[in-house]
Amino acid sequence: MKIFTPVRILGLACLGLFTQFSIAQTTDSRLYEIIENVSADSLEYNIRKLAGFGTRNTFSDTVSDTRGIGAARRWIKSEFENISSDCGDCLDVFYQKDFVTPEDGERIPKEAWVVNVVAVQKGTKYPNRYVIMSGDIDSRASNTMDFETDAPGANDNASGMAGTMEAARVLSKYKFESSIIYVGLSGEEQGLFGGKGLAEYAKNNNWEIIGILNNDMIGNIEGVDGVIDNRSFRIFSEPVPPTETERERRMRRFYGGEVDGISRQLARYIHKNVETYMPEMNPMMIYRLDRFGRGGHHRPFNDLGFAGVRIMEAHENYNRQHQDIRTEDGIEYGDVVEGVNFNYAKKLTAVNAINLASLAWAPPAPSKVEIGGIVEPDTKLRWEAVDGDIAGYKIYWRDTTAPQWQYSRFVGDITEFTLDGIVIDNFFFGVAAVGKNGHESMVVFPSGTFR
Repeated sequence: MKIFTPVRILGLACLGLFTQFSIAQTTDSRLYEIIENVSADSLEYNIRKLAGFGTRNTFSDTVSDTRGIGAARRWIKSEFENISSDCGDCLDVFYQKDFVTPEDGERIPKEAWVVNVVAVQKGTKYPNRYVIMSGDIDSRASNTMDFETDAPGANDNASGMAGTMEAARVLSKYKFESSIIYVGLSGEEQGLFGGKGLAEYAKNNNWEIIGILNNDMIGNIEGVDGVIDNRSFRIFSEPVPPTETERERRMRRFYGGEVDGISRQLARYIHKNVETYMPEMNPMMIYRLDRFGRGGHHRPFNDLGFAGVRIMEAHENYNRQHQDIRTEDGIEYGDVVEGVNFNYAKKLTAVNAINLASLAWAPPAPSKVEIGGIVEPDTKLRWEAVDGDIAGYKIYWRDTTAPQWQYSRFVGDITEFTLDGIVIDNFFFGVAAVGKNGHESMVVFPSGTFR
């Protein structure tokens, strides 16, 4: 029988605390490896190939092997299948499609199938939990109803589609606890029909979606205003889900949370990860669903209550967006390959890849997070335990005017904790689950109160 002295017991306790602290604070060297493995050359090849189909308008040729949306989606599917072959058939590749007619929208000139190309990398522990990266297959000319004029769409959005394919190539070399979906969405320019179709497909199949990272234009560094910037990029996220209930709206009025919806937490997660692993980059949190009055393919997921953000360049060049190829008054118009910076596309692809990996390696987020401490000197939090073998939980808090989580405390594998001396009135709070590999779930804002 071993006899432990008080000093020995204290030493073991300290060792346990140190181990927990190490798990909660660690970085993962695999994420640096993922960043290095993203290839600008591969992105260039894919962007040039996509632009080379002439036009990828949703209503363009579907029969030709060299021109039109049909040739483009078949090539994308074959590339996903080649990636899957290289990783031992680790991707389930398929078409997901919906039929549209002119009655479905004012930008639909004729009946057509809106076809998405989906590649699913199944998780080892939580196969029904999905984190999604999307790019758009389709392109457009000045007139979105014109499906015959050349519209190479090199940046909008061959860059996002190429980035999605490249992320699949890199991440397919790893195993993840949750599933990752790489998808090319169609019908974006006609009314976000591809995203709507896949979001409804996910809901009908009871997918648990962690979030979607929608990539739309990730290759341009020269703004129409002349600013050149190869470090900054924007993360658009809406403040609260449009599906919130009247009870949730009333709670926000009294308890706060106007900027703490699930999409905003996803944006904060991405921002934090980039600052940790890619400090040379400048992620810009934009507190808006999308650009002013405009929309992207994350919105249909938001509409159904799923977390989703748009990742894109910081400085747009409107001469290269939705423009017929031409020269007027010495100004060159058109979304051609020459306007894409492949090294910048590499950086933003890496931004996506490390966040897909982190979320897919992380445990599920805690559920039913509740908060207490009204008219008390301390703040209390409690939550339901996450299924699985985790290291514990981390409590986050911040000033009510702060955009990012400022403070945190790892509290171990428990389901209730009191922050002594932290007054509930002066901060916002949240809880994340921490895996034994150090990866964290998204932060969950309290949805209820207790005393």
